[in-house]
Amino acid sequence: MAPMQVGPGACSPPLGCRRGGMLVNSLSLCYHNKLVLAPMVRVGTLPMRLLALDYGADIVYCEELIDLKMLKCKRVVNEVLSTVDFVAPDGRVVFRTCARERNQVVFQLGTSDAERALAVARLVENDVAGIDVNMGCPKEYSTKGGMGAALLSDPDKIEQILSTLVHGTSRPVTCKIRILPSLEDTLSLVKRIEKTGIAAIAVHGRKREERPQHPVSCETIKAIAETLSIPVIANGGSHDHIQGYLDIEDFRRATAASSVMVARAAMWNPSIFLKAGLRPLEEVMHKYIRYAVQYDNHYTNTKYCLCQMLREQLESPQGRLLHAAQSSREICEAFGLGVLYEESSREQDSRRAELLAGIPEEARELGDDVSGVIKMAVKFDRRAYPPQITPKMCLLEWCRREKLAQPVYQTVQRPQDRLFGSVVTVAEQKYQSTLWDKSKKLAEQAAAIVCLRSRGLPEGRLGDESPSLHKRKREAPDQDPGDPCTQDPALAGELCKKPLVALGSGEESLQEGR
Repeated sequence: MAPMQVGPGACSPPLGCRRGGMLVNSLSLCYHNKLVLAPMVRVGTLPMRLLALDYGADIVYCEELIDLKMLKCKRVVNEVLSTVDFVAPDGRVVFRTCARERNQVVFQLGTSDAERALAVARLVENDVAGIDVNMGCPKEYSTKGGMGAALLSDPDKIEQILSTLVHGTSRPVTCKIRILPSLEDTLSLVKRIEKTGIAAIAVHGRKREERPQHPVSCETIKAIAETLSIPVIANGGSHDHIQGYLDIEDFRRATAASSVMVARAAMWNPSIFLKAGLRPLEEVMHKYIRYAVQYDNHYTNTKYCLCQMLREQLESPQGRLLHAAQSSREICEAFGLGVLYEESSREQDSRRAELLAGIPEEARELGDDVSGVIKMAVKFDRRAYPPQITPKMCLLEWCRREKLAQPVYQTVQRPQDRLFGSVVTVAEQKYQSTLWDKSKKLAEQAAAIVCLRSRGLPEGRLGDESPSLHKRKREAPDQDPGDPCTQDPALAGELCKKPLVALGSGEESLQEGR
């Protein structure tokens, strides 16, 4: 990239006003002359952001997160992983960050309301370096809520949202837009946006209706960069322009932008930011997996990102192993990293044990009334069961045959280590596994196993499954509840369970590089 400049668009000293003794909107994050990882849904999670930083990115954006869902979240310090988690009421981690990226991560917000936007910004501002408003996503799920590219047709709302954030948060505020049908309208909009006091603007050089196969308009981005005094971040060059590191600088020159934001080219190989050139894909994927395991990334997200890297190699033997993987352990095994998974699991278990060592035993129990609960130390191992059968399904079938009330699960999360435990009630008798687990679904499956084994009933393991269950829809026992591709089946017996700690939901759909 070109040497740092002084003048329009260059970094300036911290500026701002004070709110209750706190400096508001201090421009500590410089957006000039930077390599930036673009916000990408299901890609811009913590492991990918850290990997991009390793390979030379200066700033990394998280995936777009919706204001209404973030406002339901509780901020939780995760002492086992050394992270800060924003956790939904259902226990799902919506946004996870760590100290390593603290001064380089930008939180991208999906919003159509200034007050909600400010509430989310204040929720996360102490854990991120900047706040960005998504005004470029053309997908219907975003635009129909008045968010994303829908904002481009409402300059008054844009101005209200950005002005509210600029004056109300302690972090620099930016926005990411697409270009309008005419250059005149585009320039009019960006000049109005600049007047709100934002620190920078990212421009995807395509219109709302255009897709990656359409050429990116370097000329429009250049006109914007020459018009504004704040840094302009050029985006949209992966398809036609950016194949390697040197192409990033060529794209910057062609657009006269201050910085370049890379989406798909970074998704395919995050070492695109490395000045020395692309690293072998196998090395990149192994490093990514290490971060995914270290930070307990949900396996469906890990799998998705690895599939984006493999691309045309998805039909290779390794691609087929990845496609078949149904857990983080199996993903590691597919890449010859089984030992890494075991070592990481032991380390995390050891840290959990240390955290629990000083906690009274009664504080670890599930609920107040533990008398009369039948307990066993069991865990649910997906590999021991056929794909279409789980213990919960077997227990539900048995209750139906016996004309008993449906099983009722009470599932809680232990604040000390954020593990889950579950008690299932069947025929007025309670059953519980004494081993806590990392997800609600796994904990409930374990409770179902205790009930089935106590009653001497088949639990669906390979070799003893009931034929009557074969035609039932598969239940994914450890599936991310926010994964739009794999929603849980609506089994009638699954009553939800109050969490032990108040924990909003997260990503909306499969979308890359807006």
